Amino acid sequence: MDKINWIKDLVRAEQEMEESGMIDFSAGFDPQKLLAEETLEFLNDLKVSFVDSVTNFNQMKGTPLGRIKVYGISNTEADFMLFRNGFKLVFSIKKPGTVSIRFLYVGSSFVANTPEEQQKVDPTEDMLVAKWGPFGDLIWTYNDQALKIDFLVRYYLSRFVKESAK
Repeated sequence: MDKINWIKDLVRAEQEMEESGMIDFSAGFDPQKLLAEETLEFLNDLKVSFVDSVTNFNQMKGTPLGRIKVYGISNTEADFMLFRNGFKLVFSIKKPGTVSIRFLYVGSSFVANTPEEQQKVDPTEDMLVAKWGPFGDLIWTYNDQALKIDFLVRYYLSRFVKESAK
């Protein structure tokens, strides 16, 4: 998110207030809009971190056999997945403020194929949830504990490499 977007919104709201004569007390802070923007930004930050880590892994591995690939998921704003040897690690936005992480194996019986199946909670699914902190700060959590992207990437990439090894 652009660091001055909130100022632009504040100026725009004030200009609209001056033109219409109506006061908008929520100007400059729309929690739903902020939550949606921050969720996209968080998922994009995750993807960048995974791409960096996967690139390093693939370079150090040397051989093209068993390389990890990172793909964006079509028809989504920011969802992505890691892929290797038929295994997928999928990161997707469930709703603003909630990011799902799932391990899938191509051809396995637990891959959701219909929208109805995708809405059901997968027992192998982890959820990252945004919580409001002081002064409108958004804190990303796992099991109600604040998380750091670097440690999340290390954990899931390590797990993915072990699960997808042949």
